[in-house]
Amino acid sequence: MKLLRYGEPGKELPGVLDPDGQIRSLANVLPDLSGEALCDESLQRLRKQDFSALPLVEQGMRLGPCVAGTSKIIGIGLNYADHAAETGAKVPTEPVLFMKATTSISGPNDPIEIPRDSEKTDWEVELGVIIGKRAKYVTEQDAISHVAGYCVVNDVSERSFQKDRCGTWDKGKGCDTFAPLGPWLVTRDEVPDPQDLLLWLEVDGHRYQNGSTSTMIFGVKSLVSYVSQFMTLVPGDIITTGTPPGVGMGQQPNVFLRPGQTVRLGVESLGEQDHQTVAAK
Repeated sequence: MKLLRYGEPGKELPGVLDPDGQIRSLANVLPDLSGEALCDESLQRLRKQDFSALPLVEQGMRLGPCVAGTSKIIGIGLNYADHAAETGAKVPTEPVLFMKATTSISGPNDPIEIPRDSEKTDWEVELGVIIGKRAKYVTEQDAISHVAGYCVVNDVSERSFQKDRCGTWDKGKGCDTFAPLGPWLVTRDEVPDPQDLLLWLEVDGHRYQNGSTSTMIFGVKSLVSYVSQFMTLVPGDIITTGTPPGVGMGQQPNVFLRPGQTVRLGVESLGEQDHQTVAAK
């Protein structure tokens, strides 16, 4: 299934994409795409719905983030060897973890804000893993059973905040609108191999990133298990799994975002995002 949320920011309702590509409302079926709604049992019940009997959502409705109730976003840094090389970093021997603020979450077509005093706002197309079942000290063998599904994430990053302003990466990763999610939460049964998906991103029509999740250093199973050794993952939590090469800081000379640009990105089978960049107010 391709699940989604639609409506005004803060007032989104749950929906589903029907076989004809039309959006159907789930507002009378479940309260939101969060918590228990993401567990296997709930998703199995949802699959039995007659989607053609659900109300159609009018065309042009804004799409919101594809999951609600997220308690944390765990980012994975330097998870593609060629991306590590372009940033001048060593290939990590264990996953590099950082956190993104939940206030950075936005919709798949919402504007990306260039923060005040930003000099180096950058892009990162990534595969997002959405947790559906509580995970604590899980093994790699059991890890996928804790996953509800997958989505497109743009791990927008301000490099000067991240690297030049002291401390951890978080302040360069957690600015408002720096975690667009969606358009869809694609349930894991529709993604038989998350390590075989193409990713791409372009700015103003120029393709900067082309990659595949097959070149991850640490795969999805490994990451879910690894993160669960340090913190409990709960339904709605997101692991954003790293980016392939082609980020702005890897260009010669560097290329960074400025207001008035168009950023498009996608992950195979998971949909596309389309953003305009604007100056933060």
